[in-house]
Amino acid sequence: MTSSERLAVCGIELEVVRRGAGQPILVLHGFQTVDPETRFLDLLGRHGEIVAPSSPGFGHSSRPKDFDTVYDLVHLYLEVLEMLPGDKVTLLGFSFGGWLAAEVAAAFNKSPDEVRRSSWHDPDRFAPDFNAMSDEALVVYARNREALCLYAWHPYMYNPQLPRWLGRIKVPTLLLWGAGDRVVTPDYGRAYSRLIPGSRFELIERAGHHPEIEQPEAFAERVAAFLKQ
Repeated sequence: MTSSERLAVCGIELEVVRRGAGQPILVLHGFQTVDPETRFLDLLGRHGEIVAPSSPGFGHSSRPKDFDTVYDLVHLYLEVLEMLPGDKVTLLGFSFGGWLAAEVAAAFNKSPDEVRRSSWHDPDRFAPDFNAMSDEALVVYARNREALCLYAWHPYMYNPQLPRWLGRIKVPTLLLWGAGDRVVTPDYGRAYSRLIPGSRFELIERAGHHPEIEQPEAFAERVAAFLKQ
């Protein structure tokens, strides 16, 4: 069962989707907030409690006027991690959510059709159908895009200083990549992985930039195996 509720962090009201029970899994969304009906929630929720907030300005979460940088988000989620129970938390980020899609800003300079083809292995099956979306869903989609540009447009969705500091990551790290991702290619993912000591890089076949949606079973299986280590 999915529950959508509110979470107060540093005076900011966030909407949050929860699923499952056990060790917390904090999910940071990408371009769009996590759909409560998406398949991977059911699958991954068998292995821990998923906590999936909508970042300020995304979905139905509030955003203070002076909250507008990636580093505001970093500090916010550090607070969320402190709030979660237990002594071990798994942090799971999609695309923008994990700074994994560092060069994805190039997609914003392309036509919508090209972005659609680049983002999905099977766009006809999985890409959003705007004609079929409700007015409320369209508003949320547009609001998510607006907030993404606010946080990530400069310097084009990457931190040029980050490669220097990735070596400080001492916890086990898994990078999952869609084999057909043409927004941020697997070669970029491999290079990213090489900068994180001991990290693992794995491909998910028949998936583009959103493997958790196109191949939810394979995605959940890889994450569940990682959690057991």
